[in-house]
Amino acid sequence: MPGNLEPLDLGIQIPYHFRCPISLDLMSDPVTISTGQTYDRTSIDSWIAMGNTTCPVTRVALSDFTLIPNHTLRRLIQEWCVANRSNGVERIPTPKQPADPISVRSLLSQASAITGTHVSVRSRAAAIRRLRGLARDSEKNRVLIAGHNAREILVRILFADVETTSSSSELVSESLALLVLLHMTETECEAIASDPGRVRFMTRLLFDSSIEIRVSAAALIEMVLTGSKSMDLKPTISGSDSIFEGVLDLLKNPISSRRALKIGIKAIFALCLVKQTRHLAISAGAPGILIDRLAADFDRCDTERGLATVELLCRLPEGCAAFGEHALTVPLMVKTILRVSDRATEYAAGALLALCTAEERCRDEAAAAGLVTQLLLLVQSDCTERAKRKAQMLLKLLRDSWPDDSTVNSDDFNRSEVAPF
Repeated sequence: MPGNLEPLDLGIQIPYHFRCPISLDLMSDPVTISTGQTYDRTSIDSWIAMGNTTCPVTRVALSDFTLIPNHTLRRLIQEWCVANRSNGVERIPTPKQPADPISVRSLLSQASAITGTHVSVRSRAAAIRRLRGLARDSEKNRVLIAGHNAREILVRILFADVETTSSSSELVSESLALLVLLHMTETECEAIASDPGRVRFMTRLLFDSSIEIRVSAAALIEMVLTGSKSMDLKPTISGSDSIFEGVLDLLKNPISSRRALKIGIKAIFALCLVKQTRHLAISAGAPGILIDRLAADFDRCDTERGLATVELLCRLPEGCAAFGEHALTVPLMVKTILRVSDRATEYAAGALLALCTAEERCRDEAAAAGLVTQLLLLVQSDCTERAKRKAQMLLKLLRDSWPDDSTVNSDDFNRSEVAPF
């Protein structure tokens, strides 16, 4: 029921022919199958997906699996919803129709045509734009589009003449935006990663005048990095200062959208997973940019990725030095413990362990920020075992920095449940 209301709660009866014969719920997207029976699209899709080849009501074998939208019935249901609005019934929205295979093939054919007298760049871009709209609507549409060889076509369009700057920005923008909506295979990712020209082209797109192209380029870089399993290929992508600078610019830009920040942190994390090139992130200014963003406006998942990146960079001496110079690093890591999530706590504790091991000044700052109390709570919490081990190591490091009036110096500390060092 719309609004999650049951019929008995409303005190009204849903007309029989408005109910799906499978779910018995009010239909929101009625479709008719080859036997003439009408069902809600979600229900009949699930029925067919389970391998059934007959009509649920008549048990007659389906001559085909085409689902025809029943617009007349849907409008009648919407009118009934409006008429019963006073009873708490919400009007069902007009559903977006799924992509049609014939239309998808036609649009891909138009997009891949050679630009000339009969097909313009604008019409090719328009075809890709329509495909992108369909891909945004549902995962089912994305699977359908990808199943028609779309990724290969888009890669060919995107990386045409990669050594030049003559490619149409509109065509590049649309093909790039659609490509990052589709799931690329390991083979496809490694084909891009192994081509120096394509890597240079992706890097160049990070500095495009269009913010949308820059964001999509970062998304593609993250996709290729995570999709490639070859450890030899990953450094070919992350091995330039420019790629770090371009991705970090998305994070430090004050007008970056939520999407830009989310893709930016995913991309910098994927780049920093490549051990051989982490030093490039540090020289590009990642420590300061990460701390500034973590102190401001990340959601939980992005905070976890940001803290994981901080911990990765703290594994390098120059990383510890750079983070240690930022006044907010230690207080922010201390504040994060037990505040965001178990993962965030573990990453923050790992970063603090590296910082406190490297510099006595960081140990003093951490103790002054109340880290000892946080660690005592952590080792007795339900957090991960790795986080608890890091907490115990930190407590051992901080012993000389404990304030005289600290709880850990009292008799009560000797009776606590903290595991012995």
